[in-house]
Amino acid sequence: MTTEHTNTTTRRSFLRDNPSVLWFMGLLGLFTLIVTLLSEGMGTGFISTNLVKILGMTLCLCLIAIAMDVVWGYCGILSLGHFAFFGLGGYAIGMWLMYARTEIVIRDSLGRGAIPPTEREVSEGVASQIFGVVGSSELPLIWTFAGSLPAQLALVVLVPGLLALVFGWLAFRSRVTGVYLSILTQAMTLALSLYLFQNDTGLRGNNGLSGLQNIPGALHVPQSVISVWFFWASALALGAGYLLFAWVVSGKFGSVIRAIRDNEARVRFLGYNVEGYKLFVFTLTAVVAGIAGALYYPQAGIINPAEIAPIASIYLAVWVAIGGRGRLYGAVIGAAFVSLLSSWLTGGGAPNVDLGLFRIVWTDWWLVLLGLGFVAVTLFFPKGIGGLFDYLVRKQP
Repeated sequence: MTTEHTNTTTRRSFLRDNPSVLWFMGLLGLFTLIVTLLSEGMGTGFISTNLVKILGMTLCLCLIAIAMDVVWGYCGILSLGHFAFFGLGGYAIGMWLMYARTEIVIRDSLGRGAIPPTEREVSEGVASQIFGVVGSSELPLIWTFAGSLPAQLALVVLVPGLLALVFGWLAFRSRVTGVYLSILTQAMTLALSLYLFQNDTGLRGNNGLSGLQNIPGALHVPQSVISVWFFWASALALGAGYLLFAWVVSGKFGSVIRAIRDNEARVRFLGYNVEGYKLFVFTLTAVVAGIAGALYYPQAGIINPAEIAPIASIYLAVWVAIGGRGRLYGAVIGAAFVSLLSSWLTGGGAPNVDLGLFRIVWTDWWLVLLGLGFVAVTLFFPKGIGGLFDYLVRKQP
């Protein structure tokens, strides 16, 4: 009876101490419902399928932004490599999507003959179809489990997690901190990106993996419906991720990682295993980033090594800074705001401005605008949009 009462008190205390969790879950649920009712696939058709995909991808970017906020805003590790984990998750699920879809096409083609095809003929046909673009007809070793969805889903978690675990263990045990650690994470991302650009990596080099929007077993389902499915999955993942990280950063664990951020030497002097805390946070956020990538790229339809370039991780840090570092909802605000604004300005939604002497084309000026916005937030709103929201709430009578 006492244990049950203690557990109930703990749950109530967590929600009472973190009211943003309930607000966030409620707003996310309402947003999901509205988009569903207005979508082409399951509603009135007011929101196009393309916009539903953009919104779903934005939710995935919000999820990795939360992960970045935990590792940087709460633990003080400025990682410029988390988008590499995001991309690895996308590659892991993309391999299954591409293999399974190609296998269906090959079986259908070979099945029209008088003699049923052997499994070896099917495998050779799949390999030729996928890797013919890079001058190969053999299935690379890393594609051994590409035909198994459970195996590839496991790799979505294991590959980013193991890479983060090994990298973090080597870096943290050597007590690399600050800007040096940021440079190392950026170097890791650059090395991985350059490696994937090569044709002999087994991931089709610069061509990447394409056609990921075609879901095996659901080829008869229109994209308008599939887009809503992925939107639901993205919303569910974002909600679960927010709840997980809100729990992680609360209580004693959250106090310790914030103390590590503020004064690592003092926390170590008090007897805490600083490296263990940092490694746990770094690995957990990498796994969540991989899951976000696995949901993002089937909606994008394609993934290539350019997605893992260091600049993507820098953008991620900018999103978190603009939204408000050290606030989970701030990371969501920053990622959603910048992502949707970018889609509007570079996707033809915003009209170009003719000033007479020169013409502002937003596709060319977007990065300049983003940079100016980052500088403005750093100088005038160091706590970001989330901090401004906190200020307005406190000013209310």
